Amino acid sequence: MASSSSPSQIICVSFNQDNSMFSVGTKDGFKIFDARNGRLCYEKNLGGFNIVEMLFGTNLLAIVGTGEQPAMSPRRLCLFNTKTGASKRDLNFKTSILAVRLSRKRLVVVLQDRTFVYDLNSTTILDEIETVPNTKGLCAFAPNSEECYLALPASTSKGSALVYKASKPELICQIDAHQAPLAAMVFSLNGLYLATASEKGTMIRVHLVAQATKSHSFRRGTYPSTIYSLTFSPSVDLPDVLVATSSSGSLHMFFLDASRNARRQANTLLSSVIPGSVTDALDPANHHVIHHVVTADIKSCLAVHSVENSQNSSKFPALKTVIYIVTHDGYFREYLISTTKSNESSWLLLREFNLLDACSGSPKQNEQHID
Repeated sequence: MASSSSPSQIICVSFNQDNSMFSVGTKDGFKIFDARNGRLCYEKNLGGFNIVEMLFGTNLLAIVGTGEQPAMSPRRLCLFNTKTGASKRDLNFKTSILAVRLSRKRLVVVLQDRTFVYDLNSTTILDEIETVPNTKGLCAFAPNSEECYLALPASTSKGSALVYKASKPELICQIDAHQAPLAAMVFSLNGLYLATASEKGTMIRVHLVAQATKSHSFRRGTYPSTIYSLTFSPSVDLPDVLVATSSSGSLHMFFLDASRNARRQANTLLSSVIPGSVTDALDPANHHVIHHVVTADIKSCLAVHSVENSQNSSKFPALKTVIYIVTHDGYFREYLISTTKSNESSWLLLREFNLLDACSGSPKQNEQHID
């Protein structure tokens, strides 16, 4: 696997709300790429950046510096216009900004002990939510949902989350997901489902937000591992797959669709003695692993571009899933993962290029096929 030889290192990575573009922040500045073709769309060298968040494909960015430049304090949020190359509005806070989320109507700013919800257009504060100490700025946001669901940690000792409607805003439920503190969480596209992982990283659970109940439970592995990225496939209903990367360097794909889970339900002997949520975790039909996708302990950011359901005569249709991975050692990779009717999987590395060298020419394409 290729590795970066550039002295620059990526500080932050983020996909936009429809996964068509992504941003990277380095110690020198930030870059915006088109994920579909690898084109470098925008670049600005202003010093280091901790946060670079996009608003779909618009000219608006929310950026937070590392503090190397006086104007780029980690306590200052800059709403930056890429068309004019200037700040549209600055928001200053008493402590460092740990995370920012955007929708067409809302701006969410996460600090260590509180989270602010703004009206994006007027930058008027709609709510100030006091939180438990949230040193990693952990949050989940559903910008494409009508209610703009927001999830924040509810405890520092166990894996509980509070779910809010940022559109109101109001608290709607608490989800008790894990015994250990949360390390990652993400909403499905419509905000109906919330996936969570704890600091142990051995179990990943999916919850139905409206009932605050668990709908799926998957075992990632036996040994603890830090979950770096967690994402659903794009779907207006129940997503087909949930994908995760971890400090082990592996990519894990979990199936949520009913047609595949029907195989588990059909095993009446197993389901009669073991609860459904447990058999979800045990059944290998629901879990596929690609090892060594990322160098171990290198952080990564995931996005599922598409899932194609290949209908045929089989009871269990084949799936073709396209996944984007951006790694903090400076690489973009696009994978095609095919899962057959017999539950066999193969993967194809469609594209790979160095993000830090992207300004020097066209991305270098690489192809590799492994069964």
